[in-house]
Amino acid sequence: MLKGLQKLSFSNKSIFARSNIKNPFIYGTKVAGFASITNHKNFRLPSDFSPKLATQHKSIGNLYSKIPAIKNYKGIDFSSNRFFTLGTRITKENSVYKYDTNTANSVILGKRSFSVSRINNTENGNNGLAREVMFDYDGKTKKEYVNSKAVGYWLLYCSSMCFGIIVWGGLTRLTESGLSIVEWAPISGVKLPTTETEWEIEFEKYKSFPEYQKVHIDISMEDFKKIYFMEWFHRNIGRLLGLVFVIPAAYFISKGKVHKKNIAKVVGLGSLIGAQGAIGWFMVSSGLEKDLGEIPEAIPRVSQYRLTAHLGMAYLLYVMLFMYGSKTIRLNKLLTNKIKANKIREVLKNPRMKSYRNGVLHMTIATLITCLSGGMVAGLDAGLVYNEFPMMGNGIIPPKEEIWSENYAEDIHGNPQPMWYNLFENPTTVQLIHRGLATAILFGVSYSWWIGRRMKLNRANRILLNGTFIFGLSQVALGILTLVNYVPVSLASAHQANSVMLVATLLGLHSSLKQLPRVISK
Repeated sequence: MLKGLQKLSFSNKSIFARSNIKNPFIYGTKVAGFASITNHKNFRLPSDFSPKLATQHKSIGNLYSKIPAIKNYKGIDFSSNRFFTLGTRITKENSVYKYDTNTANSVILGKRSFSVSRINNTENGNNGLAREVMFDYDGKTKKEYVNSKAVGYWLLYCSSMCFGIIVWGGLTRLTESGLSIVEWAPISGVKLPTTETEWEIEFEKYKSFPEYQKVHIDISMEDFKKIYFMEWFHRNIGRLLGLVFVIPAAYFISKGKVHKKNIAKVVGLGSLIGAQGAIGWFMVSSGLEKDLGEIPEAIPRVSQYRLTAHLGMAYLLYVMLFMYGSKTIRLNKLLTNKIKANKIREVLKNPRMKSYRNGVLHMTIATLITCLSGGMVAGLDAGLVYNEFPMMGNGIIPPKEEIWSENYAEDIHGNPQPMWYNLFENPTTVQLIHRGLATAILFGVSYSWWIGRRMKLNRANRILLNGTFIFGLSQVALGILTLVNYVPVSLASAHQANSVMLVATLLGLHSSLKQLPRVISK
């Protein structure tokens, strides 16, 4: 039997129904040919089994009137001959009820027996369409515009792509590949050079910029091809994310799977993806300025501010896609009773749960800030100073004149600037800040794990709680290993990937600790 099929069959012996493969029921015994029905204690039908039209057939009406579970059932407006012999179709709120004759069953009232089947075409019983639902959030009524569950899985897939792009972007930065493509060509840039002539043209373009002249003066064509591919692939998986988002979004909107009230949200997410591409080129262009080749002390690299903005936008996209997708799936499971709502509510009604959940939220925000400070470390190559831990030279904190130096209180052209420029321009200060934030996160994650393990949580909560602790410990360990080994690509990349996993588990934990609303009306 198909998943989602609910079936009510009548024969001269018994009446039975089946809601799905896992849950077969036998409900009662027919007495006197539909005149009445045994009041079996287990007799019940699916609560949504209630077509609109009024019953005219006397026997069927008598039968249905005896079933308390479907007293709202209004019957079927067809004559007995047509109903029993031809089969019909009626529709209730986009749910198809199909009535078929069955010659294999015994004769009832001189007619063939029949079966009534409701075929759920989708996961939510509403043809997979978006809908408005009233929820009760701890006494506060709120209308939610619930998209199809397919939309939720699509958003989560996009967030997983965003995760991959973040990791590959880190590899691109670590291999110093980001400035190898010196043009922004959204359409023609999709194609990778294939002939030697095409490669020579791209190489000559690269030679005219400061990074080649100051950093990669001895780079070979083969090495150039490697760094070019890294940047080309990074840009193209970004383009692919755009397509994976835009095409399904257009389909879901046109088919009504995204609620009309949520279209602006979906369009906004798509706009952020486009903006991320623009920010990426804005970042790259900062490392292609010809002035960098004319200033003796200047190192051709992208601005740490623009790099951090690019990284921050990537994390923002990941968080928004992940949270929106998770919420969509969560609400759909709640509507289809595929989640043990009452059991979860019982666990989460603990008065301490709200403050604990807020603590997890603050921890998530602090982790994101730490990730952004890591972008500043990468932009300034601050991981290459003080490659020891926990000491920084002769102490845990370097001398004041080193972390608050006048040498960094100036811009690239030597113009004086306020001393607080050290917070963003001084590699030693930036590394110290990142160390401090990471240490605070370690203590925070450990403390939240210690408190959480003493609370009554369900299995999913505990898995996520343990995940935050594991990823928190491994994040600090990877950071230390990356530092003391002078930032090898493998460790640094693992450090960045693990940071996304830490953010994801914190987000998941916070989401799982939210009290489930009660459905008022669908």
